[in-house]
Amino acid sequence: MAGNKPFAAGIGCTNIDLLYTGLSALPKEGEEVYAKGLSLQLGGGAPATLLLLAKLGVPTVLATQLGDDLFSRFARAQFRAFGMEPVNLYAGEGAALNVSACLVTARDRSFVSFGPGDPAPTDAALQAAYEACRGAKLVLMQPGGFLPVYETLKAEGAALVLDCGWREDLTLASFKPYLELADYYTPNRKEACKLTGADTPQEAISVLARYFAHPLVKLDRGGCLGLEAGRLFTVGPVDFGAAVDATGAGDAFSAGFLYGLFHGYAFADCLLLGNCTGGKCVSAVGCLGASLSEGELLARFQKEQARRA
Repeated sequence: MAGNKPFAAGIGCTNIDLLYTGLSALPKEGEEVYAKGLSLQLGGGAPATLLLLAKLGVPTVLATQLGDDLFSRFARAQFRAFGMEPVNLYAGEGAALNVSACLVTARDRSFVSFGPGDPAPTDAALQAAYEACRGAKLVLMQPGGFLPVYETLKAEGAALVLDCGWREDLTLASFKPYLELADYYTPNRKEACKLTGADTPQEAISVLARYFAHPLVKLDRGGCLGLEAGRLFTVGPVDFGAAVDATGAGDAFSAGFLYGLFHGYAFADCLLLGNCTGGKCVSAVGCLGASLSEGELLARFQKEQARRA
């Protein structure tokens, strides 16, 4: 709980990304290829979104799991470098976070990941997560056993933003409790079509409209699709030069989108703010390789508004 000032909060697993870049192709079984670049960074999800949101001047609180392993020690150091001290929900030993090897080619990315999955949180973890987020204006939701906490926070007045990422169990049936509780959901094209069973983003957003007053679907290089008061519209992408790596672009979009919600911007403007932060992210490697300050975001947002008027 961040004092008496408005703040944003989130509950989610910390990710560490080991990024191999400049690969001409992915190795086949039994083969070895060499990357031109290597970077170790905090990865995507709630931590990355909230760190980027904090850089935009919004007070943030993160509840996550950190163990006593070397990756958790690295994560703690990274959080502190960004001025954040997460609330730790983990009381066990060993690894409690996700670690991903990300293989980046000129065409796309592939991942190999290890993590604890979604173990049921203890009563102590549920209480600690609630205390961390209590009083938040916005709460970033992710699956993982904290639905009772989200329900309480919603009843107390928080606006909930769901970002569950890609999952093999992504269906309307399995995620119905989250969809019915959230105020916003921020899927990309692939996630939206997987969840709804639709063939196109336009079909998917019409299904999402059953749950949300302001459904959206991120269109990768195509910007973002939104629906408001029955009107379907597209907010085009924001170009920061050559796209280097799309890792974390969705989390960066969420940071700009949440910034807009936090400050009361219109829905379409929230999407444009998200495109600004997402567009900046892909200009470097990793989730946190390139980001905007609040001043830089607002300057680019105003420039884009003027250009598109």
